[in-house]
Amino acid sequence: MDADQNPKASEKKTIGPPTTSAYLDPHYWDERFSDEEHYEWLKDYSHFRHLVQAHIKPNSSVLELGCGNSRLSEGLYNDGITAITCIDLSAVAVEKMQERLLLKGYKELKVLEADMLDLPFSNDCFDVVIEKATMSSENICTFNFLVVKEVLFVNSGDPWNPQPETVTKVMAMLEGVHRVLKPDGLFISVSFGQPHFRRPFFNAPQFTWSVEWITFGDGFHYFFYILRKGKRSSADEELNQSHDKPLVPTISMFHEELEGEDYIFRTNIDEMD
Repeated sequence: MDADQNPKASEKKTIGPPTTSAYLDPHYWDERFSDEEHYEWLKDYSHFRHLVQAHIKPNSSVLELGCGNSRLSEGLYNDGITAITCIDLSAVAVEKMQERLLLKGYKELKVLEADMLDLPFSNDCFDVVIEKATMSSENICTFNFLVVKEVLFVNSGDPWNPQPETVTKVMAMLEGVHRVLKPDGLFISVSFGQPHFRRPFFNAPQFTWSVEWITFGDGFHYFFYILRKGKRSSADEELNQSHDKPLVPTISMFHEELEGEDYIFRTNIDEMD
């Protein structure tokens, strides 16, 4: 069966830009979303649905960052979480997402053009903020075999010592998320970014949230981070200081892991010669 007869195969035909720096160019995303109907970075919702159901209540107000053309919001909606606001920097993505959701009858879902580095929402207005592969780090695995690419950390340099511009962007995003969350709100981040590289950002002194994570997935480990606003403790500080070695996911992969764009851009080709 060829790609035209197999919808899943056609979805996997997506090929990324010639350089990862293009991910920072809004024009790249507008052009891509003009032609692409759907693409899931990392795993789709079905793979971490059980984790979402354990942490998000159906009556929660949810903000999704960098929705693109993902079906994450649709998965949440079908599980009874209907108060959802999705944002993306690409006007093309927003328009196409609005059309798609309207056609499917998901009238309650809001899709807005907005920058996650400058969230246009009032303080303490969301129960949950969730993102998938929008903010993470270029974590280098043992033997420099893998490079994990997620948007804010493109061109970040050494993952142990990111460029100042990268740090500024990541902190702007986290400060905005912390601000719009209700006092007991939840920030959920789904990522390849390993805890060793995430904790220095999450545990910055201006944040009051606790930090925990759950791994899921076969072959490569994906991380489901749960940050609870107002729940930080001295134990969180001690945990952050006690881990001085990165948690390295296994290199074994199943066939489906090799086909997606997220794998292509976490492979350091120069190191494989």
